[in-house]
Amino acid sequence: MIEETAYRKLPIYKKAGSIIQTTAALVECFEEKDLAEPIKSLMLENAMTLQAKVVNAEAGDFYSHRMDNAVLIKLAARELRSQTFLCEAMDLVSKDYLNLLRNEINEFRVIFLEWVRSFDTANDIRDEWSFDAKK
Repeated sequence: MIEETAYRKLPIYKKAGSIIQTTAALVECFEEKDLAEPIKSLMLENAMTLQAKVVNAEAGDFYSHRMDNAVLIKLAARELRSQTFLCEAMDLVSKDYLNLLRNEINEFRVIFLEWVRSFDTANDIRDEWSFDAKK
């Protein structure tokens, strides 16, 4: 298990924080249009999920716990990226700003893959939700 504040030094945690800041700045530039407010909320929620789930994964050392959080991180990142295309289609904000966020998400993806590879598959406890693909 990682020291209580050591997660703050992780590249994935730092990049997730950068994505939160970029997303927050981006949504402040939205044009006033129908559905702009709910889209802002969803984008901010997905951005904040990245960092929150990194902390959650680092709080527990079991492989299955870390992978559960990794899946949620992946889904939030993919959803956030998809939302940039919705913003583009709705002409809510400059495409340059959207590309900036997309680039950050891609950088995050590379860091994410390295981070997941660091998980210790041997350190796990099977529970009632575990399955054996061979059965």
